[in-house]
Amino acid sequence: MNDFLKQLMRWAVRLGLLAAALIFLASLLFAAGLLLMLWLMRALWAKLTGRPVQPWVFKMHRADLWQRAYRATAPGAGRGKPSVDVIDAEVTDVTDVSDVREKRP
Repeated sequence: MNDFLKQLMRWAVRLGLLAAALIFLASLLFAAGLLLMLWLMRALWAKLTGRPVQPWVFKMHRADLWQRAYRATAPGAGRGKPSVDVIDAEVTDVTDVSDVREKRP
């Protein structure tokens, strides 16, 4: 009887994992189809209004990004600007050490 229940549980887990995988695949296909329909409607609207169909792109100017990063790490980049988030702190003298014992070899 225990072997039968073990086999039954194995098949139930397998069927559950298969169902989860199919649901995940269906949701991915649905999302891709939704994006496709949105893009096709956008292209149709562009054709109806006589405008050119613009692709969905992410424009990135690499030279500008390089210059911004290079200027940020350049020596003296932070000079000349007052720091806004300076916190006043009490300064204590750390040269007065009284609890140090001399070690001898």
